[in-house]
Amino acid sequence: MQFLHKDLGYLSSGEVVEVDLDTVANVKLMDSIDFGNYRNSRGHTYYGGYVTRSPFRVAVPGSGHWHVTIDLAGRGGSIRSSVRVIE
Repeated sequence: MQFLHKDLGYLSSGEVVEVDLDTVANVKLMDSIDFGNYRNSRGHTYYGGYVTRSPFRVAVPGSGHWHVTIDLAGRGGSIRSSVRVIE
């Protein structure tokens, strides 16, 4: 599976992650354990989902180490994106 990945490092609960996309895509905010499961095609929990409008914003649910992944849900093509944290 191909995906874009951004390691956000340690974030505090309530910080907001903003993702800009140039096309529809799956956007997933995950902790380190769930990111490892995602990367290895195992069951995982995430915040986000299939995003059709940009920018997409999601609040960090708890303090810890966080990751964002972006994929095209099995569709071919390419994607341009940017990820930033809004404090």
